[in-house]
Amino acid sequence: MCGSYAGRSCHSIIFKNFGNDEDGLMPINCASRHVIISGCSGGGKSTLLLELKRRGFETIEEPGRRIVSEELQGDGRALPWVNLEAFARKAIEMASRDRERVKGVERWAFFDRGLVDAAVALEHATGIAASKTLAEHDRFQKRVFLTPPWPEIYQTDPERRHDLDEGIDEYHRLCSTFEQLDYEIIVLPKVGVESRADFVLDRLN
Repeated sequence: MCGSYAGRSCHSIIFKNFGNDEDGLMPINCASRHVIISGCSGGGKSTLLLELKRRGFETIEEPGRRIVSEELQGDGRALPWVNLEAFARKAIEMASRDRERVKGVERWAFFDRGLVDAAVALEHATGIAASKTLAEHDRFQKRVFLTPPWPEIYQTDPERRHDLDEGIDEYHRLCSTFEQLDYEIIVLPKVGVESRADFVLDRLN
């Protein structure tokens, strides 16, 4: 279970295999090759993406961190702690370009957060439903992997200034939205990065 939100709960789900080979080559449309790695801040997403990249998979860096880095060197008007709506809209634009860039991949492409997370942030800032923001975008791979809150490894840094409680609140919003959008949530175990990568690929293959 990944936590309750507004009376709902997210559960880790076990799936049957459906014909993907061990090399990650997939006889399905490109949008279904796009896999979301999301969840609680500081839970090991970026480390997992680095391991998947080491294994030869396409990985897409978190839009939010790229935007924060740019904004810290600029006027800072779209920093999430300054103007969450502006930040979320920039993240949606960046995430859309990211998807276009990797639309021709023949193996799994792993997204560190991305479009759905940005839509959830916009909903939190403005009340615009994530489902409305995403209506004209292709869906991702139905299985979504979430890192649970992991207090033992959580750290702030110049690009992550919110505390763990705020991260957990965001995690619950993500759980609720992924369920509402009919994605199948798989909560990642709190294990080493190589075991986590094996876990993800086993569930996809």
